[in-house]
Amino acid sequence: MAITVATARPAPWVGKAERLEARITPAQKEILQHAAELEGRSLTDFVISSAQAAAMRTIHEHEVLLLSAKDREVFVNALLNPPAPNDKLRRAAHRYKQKHG
Repeated sequence: MAITVATARPAPWVGKAERLEARITPAQKEILQHAAELEGRSLTDFVISSAQAAAMRTIHEHEVLLLSAKDREVFVNALLNPPAPNDKLRRAAHRYKQKHG
């Protein structure tokens, strides 16, 4: 026996209270419109999803640290075996404790 579960899809406008406007050249609009048509999407849907994908890539590139195996080894070793504090670090720690308790 097969069971079908229907899930309600939210209306397209739910949660879309913000607006974003941009001035573009006719050539830019033509390119975007052509790309949207090739994917069978509206211009708005194409622009929003493309901008969101670009934003996610940018965030990922700036927030994710990729290390080589050697870099990873050096990083972990520095965390597990930190060097002894030098005089400059000791003075900085002393100033911090005086200022912040």
